[in-house]
Amino acid sequence: MSAPARATVVETFAGDALAPRWHPWATGNGSLALQGGTLRCVLDLADIQHYSDAQISDYAGLPRRAFPWWPPLRLTVRAWASHGADALRGTAGFGLWNEPFVFGRRGLPRPPRAAWFFFASPPSNMALARDTPGWGWKAATIDAARPAFLALAPLAPAGFLAMRVLALYRALWPVAQRAINVSEARLPADLATPHTYTLEWRADSVRFAVDGQAVHVTPCAPRGPLGFIAWLDNQYAIVTPAGRFRFGLLATTERQWLALDHIALEPL
Repeated sequence: MSAPARATVVETFAGDALAPRWHPWATGNGSLALQGGTLRCVLDLADIQHYSDAQISDYAGLPRRAFPWWPPLRLTVRAWASHGADALRGTAGFGLWNEPFVFGRRGLPRPPRAAWFFFASPPSNMALARDTPGWGWKAATIDAARPAFLALAPLAPAGFLAMRVLALYRALWPVAQRAINVSEARLPADLATPHTYTLEWRADSVRFAVDGQAVHVTPCAPRGPLGFIAWLDNQYAIVTPAGRFRFGLLATTERQWLALDHIALEPL
C-alpha cells in the first residue's frame, strides 16, 4: 500500500478550544485542561478500582488502514510532566502507534506497532528489550505484526519456559527481540522539565532526539500507517520473556499531569 500525501500539522494550542483534528478522550478521574497555550492531560486521585485516562489523538473513528501517518515523517513535541520519572504513577507519553487494543472497537486486537516516547512506572515491567529496564522514561519502537514474529508465535509456550534459564535467555531472546522489532533506550531528560522531543521515522530507521541531541537511533522501524497519541493513565503492565503477564491499575495520592505546548508532524 502506498502512502498518501499528507500536509504538515503544527499545533501550539493557541485559543480556548482544541482544533478539530484532535480527538479528546477522558475517563475515570482523567480530564483535559487547555489554558495559556498549554494542553494538560490530568489525573486527579485515581484509584485501583477504576481506569483513569486523559488523552488526545488524531485517528479516532478511523479504520486502522486509514490512520494518517506514514514514513518518512518528523514528529516534534515540547512536553513536561507534573512529576519526575521517580514519582509519576501509571503510564504516559506521546508518539505514533496503531491503537492495537481498544474497548468497543470492532474486530480483534492487533499486534502493536509504535515509535514513541513512553513512560511506565513500577510495578510495570515490560522487559522486551534486552539490557533495558522494563519501566522508566524511554524512547521505544515495536512492530509485533511482522511475519518473523508470527512464525515464532506457536513456539511461545516452550519459549517462555526456556527464558527462565539465564543462559537460554541470553542466547534466544535477541532472536525474539528482532522478530518483534523492539528497540529501546532510557532517556536522560528530566520528565518534569520542559524539553523538545523529536523522532524521525523512516522506512528503515527511527532517530530519537531531545533538545536536538540524538538519544537513540535504531533500524527497528514500524510500518505505517500509524496515528498520533499523547496520554496519561493509571495502568501498569508486566510482560516478560519468561512468560509473566499481569495488568492492573494504580492509585495516585495527588494530582498529576502531562503538559504539551507544541506538536508538529512534518512529512519528510
